[in-house]
Amino acid sequence: MTLEQLFSSASTLAMFGWVILIFLPRRWEWMNRVPALYIPIILSLVYSYLIARYFFSAEGGFDTLANVQQLFTYPEAALAGWIHYLAFDLFIGGIIAKQADMIGLSRFIQVPILLLTFMFGPFGYLLFAIIKPAMQRFTLKESQYDGRKKS
Repeated sequence: MTLEQLFSSASTLAMFGWVILIFLPRRWEWMNRVPALYIPIILSLVYSYLIARYFFSAEGGFDTLANVQQLFTYPEAALAGWIHYLAFDLFIGGIIAKQADMIGLSRFIQVPILLLTFMFGPFGYLLFAIIKPAMQRFTLKESQYDGRKKS
């Protein structure tokens, strides 16, 4: 498989995971594991292969911005970096979706958060990290209100 084919396959697999995560119902536990666990594991295996096979033959490193730029001029290193993003962003998206479901966050609110996580990983996570405590406080106050109303 060429690097271009591997890039295309990894991207398609990740896209499949995001479609499941964002658009399909989460009624089935096994289906939830596909985008949140299984696909990131597959991508991590491909990433690990690329790192083991090519990383030490590429020039550059992580100690300066110039060295990072040099490292990513190697197609194999750039592909490994891309797959790293795909795996981790999807994994974080799975965590966000699971926690959002647990706190009762509407899917209408989850979709933009997950889309932002898909496109701009840390930005989507930051948005969820801001919304989650607010939602939990709202839910707690609502349940306290319901408890006083029933008494």
